[in-house]
Amino acid sequence: MTKGILGRKIGMTQVFAENGELIPVTVVEAVPNVVLQKKTAENDGYEAIQLGYEDLREMLYNKPQQGHAAKANTAPKRFAREIRDADLNNYEVGQEVKVDLFAAGEIVDVTGISKGKGFQGPIKRHGQARGPMAHGSRYHRRPGSMGPVAPNRVFKGKKLAGRMGGTQITVQNLEIVKVDAERNVILIKGNVPGPKKALLKIKSAVKAN
Repeated sequence: MTKGILGRKIGMTQVFAENGELIPVTVVEAVPNVVLQKKTAENDGYEAIQLGYEDLREMLYNKPQQGHAAKANTAPKRFAREIRDADLNNYEVGQEVKVDLFAAGEIVDVTGISKGKGFQGPIKRHGQARGPMAHGSRYHRRPGSMGPVAPNRVFKGKKLAGRMGGTQITVQNLEIVKVDAERNVILIKGNVPGPKKALLKIKSAVKAN
């Protein structure tokens, strides 16, 4: 069954393995989450638990959010996400979910919003090749052919310049290096989407070997 927790990216550092190998890790702070809701196949058509992370200040929430959180005897949360196909028997509404749910060596998928990079050209945005920079070439960083003349339009899906980043990305099969239950911290090998302080969803990997 799937298990998961919500957290916040603190930054990156490095740790040394027992054999002296240096491992780059991302530090994710996951203070105890609260189960806000259980979704069942009978009522909702699928099974999931809804987790909430980080209390909101009073001026930042409305009555519906307040009522939803009140069912779990907690404050309205800043970040709420569903963990699909969780074992509902292990969770009750209002229960806390802590980092010790995971252990070192487990493989997880991490979902977050990537860093926004603004309006970028096709070379940076899509990895296109540029033209020659010298020897009389006047074609450097343009997007290339717009396609055939006859349709009198540019086909949908043509890779052009535009907004880059700021989209939801899931990085799969990352290893948990260490879990610090006292500090509510998980160390994940490698990098995860988003800037520092980004909100993340960590759940057990779907394609783990």
